[in-house]
Amino acid sequence: MKKGRETIMDAVLYVCHGSRVPKAREQAVAFIEKCMDKNPAEIQEYCFLELAAPTMEEGFARCVEKGAKKIAVVPVLLLTAAHAKEDIPTEIKNIAANYSNIEVRYGRPIGVHDAMVQILVEKLGRTGKEITEQSMVILVGRGSSDPDVKRDLSSIAKMLKQQSGLKRVDICFLTAADPGLDEVLMEASDSTADRVFVIPYLLFTGILMKTIEKAIVSLDDNQRFILCDELGYHHIIEGILHDRAKEALNGTRL
Repeated sequence: MKKGRETIMDAVLYVCHGSRVPKAREQAVAFIEKCMDKNPAEIQEYCFLELAAPTMEEGFARCVEKGAKKIAVVPVLLLTAAHAKEDIPTEIKNIAANYSNIEVRYGRPIGVHDAMVQILVEKLGRTGKEITEQSMVILVGRGSSDPDVKRDLSSIAKMLKQQSGLKRVDICFLTAADPGLDEVLMEASDSTADRVFVIPYLLFTGILMKTIEKAIVSLDDNQRFILCDELGYHHIIEGILHDRAKEALNGTRL
């Protein structure tokens, strides 16, 4: 886009959560690079909120060095929580204060989206196990003290229930929110469900998956429990992030 003789370069900066697990970081980078192939923005960079490099400051600086005049920041997060509402925008504002000539836009996380239910249905199908009227599903979120996390995951559970015909879809969290994983697993263990499908509502493998596996193995009747794959960096999420980037570039200033 041109303004007089000056070329206004648009950039998209993808902010991933970050992990101490090298494989998790590699998965995130590989996924974002695939997203970049589908996004027409002239400049695209990735960074991490914590626990990995490049940092947000480094990612922002790279956009500027490449000639960006407008930067759309897209949080690569599954649910709406403090990271998306507070941590990332606060950090970006602090960074942008050093670049008075840069226009910054801020996008939405993946959040509640109809297409995410398609991934959940796919994960259930890949188990090869029959889903009956007595079957139930447990969605396991990472967790946050922010109440919007519970609201978002509850909405997704409701959508899955409606679209799949399941009579019961429960939610739980690994940390910082109720109900907790152990509590919900015990309730499911005491239920009359013939099969309990546990879907980790997580983007990548790692320590949290091991936590879920151990919790299921510890149950007396764990043969009824079927652990599905985590969501992973699915092609459907690529499309959602593409939309989020477009929204951010055309949205209001941070």
